Amino acid sequence: MSIELVFLGTGTSVGVPMIGCHCPVCSSSDPRNSRRRTSLYVSTDDAAFLIDTSPDLRQQALDFGIERVDAVLFTHAHADHVLGLDDIRRFNTIKGGVIPVYGDPVTLEDVRRVFHYIGSKPSPEGLYRPLVDFVPVEGPFNLGKVMVTPLDVRHGRKMTGYLLGYAGLRIGYVPDCAAMPDETVKALEGVDVMILDALRYRPHPAHLCLDQALTLLERIGASRSYLIHLCHDMDHATLEAGLPPSVLVSYDGLRLRLAGTLAPQSRV
Repeated sequence: MSIELVFLGTGTSVGVPMIGCHCPVCSSSDPRNSRRRTSLYVSTDDAAFLIDTSPDLRQQALDFGIERVDAVLFTHAHADHVLGLDDIRRFNTIKGGVIPVYGDPVTLEDVRRVFHYIGSKPSPEGLYRPLVDFVPVEGPFNLGKVMVTPLDVRHGRKMTGYLLGYAGLRIGYVPDCAAMPDETVKALEGVDVMILDALRYRPHPAHLCLDQALTLLERIGASRSYLIHLCHDMDHATLEAGLPPSVLVSYDGLRLRLAGTLAPQSRV
């Protein structure tokens, strides 16, 4: 039994390269410095789901071969994490049915407001729109054999991180974070993989900077960690060269197939 994670996007809200920017990272020839808006694809032998639907979802799905979506989890309702929801209609067609969309009640309220035209039944006029069931998340639940536990995180109006449990593996996913309550840190302690926001080197009012992320990762003590939601301040190779051995930098298209307990991964 294994679980696969595909990093569909690893960048901040404006992506990298940024429009009109010619800095060294935005102009870089290293493909790892090209970052679409953040989203994660999770698949097992019996379930496949997205965490967030970035505005880049269509191209992410085409580039990384995503053809099955059984469910969507939302972390929060900021534009860079939800505006690709309309593209779920193609997965409705492939699946042949309605797709459940999970999120905390505050987030789902905002998503419903933005996507007021979608619902769980086909349009009587024959319009091609997403078919989703909105499912409020207020405690742990299962997607196939994956146990999903929501975690409280500080970022904007409302942000939910997730702890994924599968076949003895524990995976933490917190792509946007300004602060993490002690009870959330405790829930994540000793996870096999931790994926955490590290926007830039300088402090930011709504995101962890690199030093803050590394301090938090020390408390969590994951076997392996990946930094995500990176802006154009962060050159992949330079950033990764200065990190502890168990902390790596995610990049678009990175695939992790996990089975059993993990040891810290050495850099290639």
